[in-house]
Amino acid sequence: MACLLLFGLLLVNVNYVQVVKAEQYRDDPRNSRVLLRTYERARGPIAVVAPGGGRTALAQSTRTDGPLTYLRTYPGGPAYAHVTGYYSFVFGATGIERAQDKVLSGEDDRLAFTRLSDVVTGREVEGGSIVLTLDPVAQQAAYDGLTSRGLKGSVVAIDPRTGAVLAMASTPSFDPARLSSFDGKAIRAYSEQLNGASDDPLLNRAIARTYPPGSTFKVVTAAAALSSGATTPETQIPSPRELDLPQTTRNLTNFGDSECTGETSTLADALRISCNTAFGALGLSVGGDALREQAEKFGFNDDSLTTPNRVAESVFPRDLNPPSLAFSAIGQFEVRTTPLQMAMVAGGVANGGEVMKPYLVQEVQAPDLSLLDRADPKVYRRAVETDVAAELNRMMQLVVSDGSGRAAAIEGVTVAGKTGTAQGAEGAAPDVWFIGFAPADDPQVAVAVVVEDGGAEGAGGTGGKVSAPIAREVMQAVLRR
Repeated sequence: MACLLLFGLLLVNVNYVQVVKAEQYRDDPRNSRVLLRTYERARGPIAVVAPGGGRTALAQSTRTDGPLTYLRTYPGGPAYAHVTGYYSFVFGATGIERAQDKVLSGEDDRLAFTRLSDVVTGREVEGGSIVLTLDPVAQQAAYDGLTSRGLKGSVVAIDPRTGAVLAMASTPSFDPARLSSFDGKAIRAYSEQLNGASDDPLLNRAIARTYPPGSTFKVVTAAAALSSGATTPETQIPSPRELDLPQTTRNLTNFGDSECTGETSTLADALRISCNTAFGALGLSVGGDALREQAEKFGFNDDSLTTPNRVAESVFPRDLNPPSLAFSAIGQFEVRTTPLQMAMVAGGVANGGEVMKPYLVQEVQAPDLSLLDRADPKVYRRAVETDVAAELNRMMQLVVSDGSGRAAAIEGVTVAGKTGTAQGAEGAAPDVWFIGFAPADDPQVAVAVVVEDGGAEGAGGTGGKVSAPIAREVMQAVLRR
């Protein structure tokens, strides 16, 4: 009886492993057996639509005479590496390579008839294609804007009308081809080099790292105040040189300990010059619950967002005491956000208050390029009403035309934006931001730029000096298509 029981348990375990857990083991990126088998067929390309029409491959499979039939190559190179990811028989798949693996490998259920037809006719089985939303010109402008200046950070640009991601660049980057070769020893050596680097070149900063947003969050605070109905752009709000905070001896000061426009400022002026004390006071007036609810309408505190790759949760804290609330209202304390989230904030204002769900995959195609699926733009959330969005739009235009964001101005185009300089650890250089959209009267692109450690300016870096020029270059690239 004991032996029968043990054999019974073995049979149960075998069925559990081979049936219940089969898909999990098969999809595990560490499963090299599955990976090696896929090298026997041509994996489908990851592509973008070129400016003149037609497709440009960012990742593709090339037949070789090597130990494996097909080698995965990456014509898109480091500029697209964090989006495409890599496909390595040593380390598995990342990025779109992993998120769309079933289509690219030809194992997707929608390709079942194609696979059967290939077997019957003797054709070589191939994977399907993924066409991304990225604009090659905008993507190159984003990547060059960071690398040409030797900066560490990220740029995200979206179409505010649809949520399509037009650019997603992160630096430093890496060469995905070196992780996808047939040389296991070289792959491991390069991986050790990347993992040992202090600046995390494998990290997609656009969606996988969160930063304090600094003064770019003042757009959210202004949205909450305007949505309350008690505040207009012309409402006078306190803007002292130093805001006396309750329950603490620490006061809130302005950037560089500067003055604003006087003891009071209009909301529009406070945003234009990025007055910390005014927005700290505004946060105390609006209240923590209202400010958190407004942030959540833009997408904060949501851990379910994907592009299809998972997006790190942007956080606005709960149960704030008054001093913490004042600092949170200016994007400090424990407020954390991804660059994608801040592009969504800008995009929501640009799109009349509706935040569109961001997406990277435009089309899924069979090996013969017939259409299997096409993206259907979806409203993610309504952040503010149309009239409030229009007021925020006009206020953000003043930031670029006559405020801290002048470096984002484009000749002949009305640009709306907001700068940010986010203080981190004591004595560390700030992370500097710019968010915005253009043209302000008919928005076609919304952008967020974050540069770590103040860029080349170090401790003296600001969003207006460092990040705004990059945003301008990306917006220009989109508008010149």
